[in-house]
Amino acid sequence: MDLEIELRVDGTEHRLTVDTRTTLLDALREQLGNTSPKKGCDHGQCGACTLLLDGRRVLGCLAPAVAHQGADIVTAAGLADGELHPLQQSFIAHDAFQCGYCTPGQIVSAAGMLQEAGAGWPSAAAKDLGATDVVLDDEEIAERMSGNLCRCAAYANIVPAIAEVAHR
Repeated sequence: MDLEIELRVDGTEHRLTVDTRTTLLDALREQLGNTSPKKGCDHGQCGACTLLLDGRRVLGCLAPAVAHQGADIVTAAGLADGELHPLQQSFIAHDAFQCGYCTPGQIVSAAGMLQEAGAGWPSAAAKDLGATDVVLDDEEIAERMSGNLCRCAAYANIVPAIAEVAHR
């Protein structure tokens, strides 16, 4: 069964018809031609498809498109506003990618993570769940980014790239 939905992707409104089983990832890539989010595992285990959905991190391969009628979606391509986003700049400066396949998901996840930390949301590594100030040290960043995998093991550069932006 097909349904018509509307999505705002990277600031642009789109109306599309999707099969009710279509994920956001497939709708973005196959119907809108947005190849920024990657299809890695297609099981929600790698994070290559991470999107910001109404400002929150989601795995596009697990999100049914029809469940997000009218949603505001941001991909790595949409983070840039005329020039590279600070996280994109920092990933380049720190050589925080190798093959680059996971990089868009890593950057989107980092952007969402910085918003979550800024709002005082605790993580599994938080020593005080009631604390309102989140200290983004290397351990905290690694914990908050643990859902995004890098097969090339660029973690040693990803964490400092995120930390640089977090401490600005």
